[in-house]
Amino acid sequence: MIKFLKFSLLFFLLMATSIVGSQEQKNYKIHTIAFYNLENLFDTINDPNKFDESSPIMELKTNRYEAYKKKVKNMARVLADIGSEVSNNAPAIIGVCEVENQEVLEDVVNDSLLRDKNYGIVHYHSPDARGIDVALLYQKEFFYPITTSSHELKIYDNNTRKRVYTRDQLLVSGYLDGELMYIIVNHWPSRSGGEAKSQYNRIAAAKLSKYLVDSLQVIDPYAKVFIMGDLNDNPNNTSIKKGLKTEKDRNKIDFKGIYNPFENFFKDGLGTTAYRDAWSLFDQIMFTKPLLEKDYATYQFYKAGIFNKDYLITNKGTYKGYPFRSWSDGGFSGGFSDHFPVYVYVIKEVPTILSESLQKETN
Repeated sequence: MIKFLKFSLLFFLLMATSIVGSQEQKNYKIHTIAFYNLENLFDTINDPNKFDESSPIMELKTNRYEAYKKKVKNMARVLADIGSEVSNNAPAIIGVCEVENQEVLEDVVNDSLLRDKNYGIVHYHSPDARGIDVALLYQKEFFYPITTSSHELKIYDNNTRKRVYTRDQLLVSGYLDGELMYIIVNHWPSRSGGEAKSQYNRIAAAKLSKYLVDSLQVIDPYAKVFIMGDLNDNPNNTSIKKGLKTEKDRNKIDFKGIYNPFENFFKDGLGTTAYRDAWSLFDQIMFTKPLLEKDYATYQFYKAGIFNKDYLITNKGTYKGYPFRSWSDGGFSGGFSDHFPVYVYVIKEVPTILSESLQKETN
């Protein structure tokens, strides 16, 4: 069902960017675009071609299948909830990481909380040593993918010169309500071995993402491109600021620049994952300048957020206030993920006559 939200011009002026126009009520269509690290979403089957036996669920001695069912249910609950307070719907597009295969995602999208959303899945197997991948979920009613591709990140250990096998980057192009969009889903190399020693890996990942953006902009300088993922770096780190050349001030972005709304969140002390009483904001969604125009005849950025509802937060113990993770102390905690999801809203103006007509059809 197509859903609309009505914002008065005054409300919109207060809550988002300014719109030049009359004081009459305007109608806007809104979608949520989200990203979520699903924290080791593995099935209970040992794959001989992967190192999945080291995954948390395979280390469980008992009740493995029960833990898997609960984990799937938890993931579906979060995905159904992200952005729904404003959009009245689950996200139209969701990037995910730390998934073992397409089958686990099929279990999630076929859960009773998401089944009626009719999500499609774009997934490729990565050469990651742990056997984890990135993927894209999309509501078929709103988004129609036309091309998908997986882009290999080749990096090598500085000391041994052996290849470090990590996640590919996923590029999906498609039409959101008939409007062409591009989504790049990432899970950049970790900080294993230390932030400084591993930094070159994430700089290499940033260069690959920037190459993909540049390539799209050569074809179409006005391309609307989203770069999302668990980047294992904060918005102010070198990989993002210099590798992707991001900007935190929307008014200072060059024609082919990239805006990162999460840099200001990080500056304010907010994060998506915590370690040793310090917050990091590794999960981010950035996008190109054409999503910042003031012509709302096409989809434009409305606002960004970190989805950190109370049920996603540990409420007691040593890690009180941290994300309520799924796996801890060698067992299943009943929680969700060690990362909070992030999201952005995109909106476009709907002509009043069309809006009234469509609303009557859906009543």
